[in-house]
Amino acid sequence: MRILSGIQPSGRLHIGNYFGMMEPSIRLQDEGEAYYFIADYHALTSTHDPAALRENVRNLAIDFLACGLDPGKATFWRQSDVPEVTELAWILSCVTPMGLLERAVSYKDKVSQGLSPSHGLFAYPVLQAADILIFDSNVVPVGRDQKQHLEVTRDIAQKFNDRYGEGLLVIPEPRIREETAMVPGLDGRKMSKSYDNAIDLFEETEKKLRSKIMKIVTDSTPVEASKDPEESYIVQLYRLFATPDEVAEMEASFRAGGQGYGHYKQQLFEHVRDHFAPMRERREALLKDAAYIDDVLAEGAKKAHAQARRTMDRVRAAVGM
Repeated sequence: MRILSGIQPSGRLHIGNYFGMMEPSIRLQDEGEAYYFIADYHALTSTHDPAALRENVRNLAIDFLACGLDPGKATFWRQSDVPEVTELAWILSCVTPMGLLERAVSYKDKVSQGLSPSHGLFAYPVLQAADILIFDSNVVPVGRDQKQHLEVTRDIAQKFNDRYGEGLLVIPEPRIREETAMVPGLDGRKMSKSYDNAIDLFEETEKKLRSKIMKIVTDSTPVEASKDPEESYIVQLYRLFATPDEVAEMEASFRAGGQGYGHYKQQLFEHVRDHFAPMRERREALLKDAAYIDDVLAEGAKKAHAQARRTMDRVRAAVGM
């Protein structure tokens, strides 16, 4: 089973990125042949500062390795180090119906958030399809909000196979981890840098981390009154870090009343801090070893390039090149 996933280097990572993509990918590296990439081509739709892009790529590599990605188990590379993916994207664009892209909700959402409505943003799902299909991926772990893009990838692959030969491109399957498919931000909306509601994966200080968590939106229920844990963003986030018994204890305390929201935010802060403490230590060590990061990405690109070349030889022959 070949597993593929990618993540954009669009700035500092937050815990939504961790639970939505990174943590599931790290677990899956023990279940099959894992291919994980830093999507710097995709980042060009929103990042226009070359120095910032390079810095974001490097920080993302360090963060992912610090969180547990093992280059001995997973192929890990920078997307732009395998330029064949852009060639496949063009070939796929020639079989992709406009209507398929026009129905993509992600394009409309990003334009509504202020991104320029460029061709790159509109054709983003085709490049994403190329990312997946060029590596003969069987499984793609995605968040619920990315499920439509994978359905687009499957449609594009099937249209290519219908035109040029059944089985030329592997049709991938999604794997959605429902309980963490949408991580709430400080205001309850999906955690996102665009909404300014994110808790960074590695906040600069404990004080800043605690300050962020204390900003989680709550209602005006009095301290002594019963509170509904199902409506609380605090509880939703706590479930990601705490054991089932700890979650049950917090939920019971919510219903019993007698504690203010600040008490529960403090509990959440302690769990977030402790969860990422060993990863923070690994990150500090990685920051001092620039050569190791370069070697990991170079070796990953070499392996990824070899697989991409095999797929492109097959595709180019099929279309008449």
